[in-house]
Amino acid sequence: MSAREEVLGRIRQALGGEDRTPAPEVVRDYRLTDGRPAGDAELLALLVDRVEDYRATVLCCSPAEVAATVRAALDRGLGTGWAAGDVVVAPGLAAEWRPAGCDVDDERPAVQLAERAASVTAVAVAIAETGTLVLDGSPACGRRALSLLPDCLVCVVTADQVVGSVPEGLARLDPLRPLTMVSGPSATSDIELQRVEGVHGPRTLVVVLVGG
Repeated sequence: MSAREEVLGRIRQALGGEDRTPAPEVVRDYRLTDGRPAGDAELLALLVDRVEDYRATVLCCSPAEVAATVRAALDRGLGTGWAAGDVVVAPGLAAEWRPAGCDVDDERPAVQLAERAASVTAVAVAIAETGTLVLDGSPACGRRALSLLPDCLVCVVTADQVVGSVPEGLARLDPLRPLTMVSGPSATSDIELQRVEGVHGPRTLVVVLVGG
């Protein structure tokens, strides 16, 4: 008998042996949809409220104003003295959204990525109810390190990507992709109950909401 079989045997014995009553089916009658279509004005307002409640900044703009608003987001996160070399963008981010002169991430070593002051990415979906942005490692979102190592993260969210509930958001995602869920700037309060920002991710989060 292997160690695994011995452990499983003890578990079966503790549960009453092979003749135990089968476990009941898990009830899954929880709410699966918010009821409002993606991009609904109320959902956009809820997303803004939740994201700002997490101490992040939201800048709303029209599709024609994305590039200018991304620059304004970087001004908000870094101050107006930033240079193009301070910023790296996801390789699949729409060209018209990229600040002029900024580098495109080329799988450079993480230590070099960490030297950049800010990164700019898109998202796969945004969940209004929880104020959560989900990045899925696609070219538009970039690899996970891109959203975690620079001190400032700017995420571009289009209105049609905003859904109401977590189940709706998960239904849009590929579970096999490397998912990163961002709900506000990185912070922890588990050290003497003191909030410390930038512990395991960006200290500053600025969301550019297109169509909001």
